[in-house]
Amino acid sequence: MTKLTHPLAPGLESPATNKAATLSEQAYAAISAMIEQRRLVSGQAVVEQQLANELGVSRTPLRQALQKLEAEGVLIKSASRSYHVRKVELREYLQSLKVRKLLESEAAALCVDRIDLKALQKARDTLHAVKTQEPYDLRAHWRSDDEVHGLFIENCGNKVMTDLMHALRSGTKMFEIDRLSERLEPDSRQHERILDALEARDPKAARKSAADHIQSLFQFAIDTVS
Repeated sequence: MTKLTHPLAPGLESPATNKAATLSEQAYAAISAMIEQRRLVSGQAVVEQQLANELGVSRTPLRQALQKLEAEGVLIKSASRSYHVRKVELREYLQSLKVRKLLESEAAALCVDRIDLKALQKARDTLHAVKTQEPYDLRAHWRSDDEVHGLFIENCGNKVMTDLMHALRSGTKMFEIDRLSERLEPDSRQHERILDALEARDPKAARKSAADHIQSLFQFAIDTVS
């Protein structure tokens, strides 16, 4: 096989030495989309040959994609060395949110003088597009969520914090995909407040808006799942 047939990962016309890496990246994107769209659900085993056939890709780039998803905490490898989609329980989700609240609020305060205004405007444009798009696009919502949080996660000036926040978000996202309903309206409103505070270069407002957003997620989970 030389190309992916999955619509999210079209084939490439690149040299063989680069093609495997690119196919791995496309397989990664395709599998991530399948998880976000719940075509691969929490706790489900990943059958490599079946997935390779569906995506139209050989086992080598597929395994590279699976290894990357394992490193991000999206997939778990069992003792038999097979993969399954990570399942996050409510207790872990709530505990992770408590840590995220501490870290992300501090990151938001730290980053206010580091964020490029063009990147901030891009995040605002993406958020607006998600809010006005018909029909609602769940994957676009996730992309916007990553973009807004990424502004302060990537620009806090502390790599240890950045790595911890990415790991925590990976777990909480798996729970939200699996257990929580769509939160377009409250997420969009709270994300706008974060962007407003960052644009104003106001560390106090940035800290509060990020903390309020995480606390809202915490309460929403309590009300919805408990």
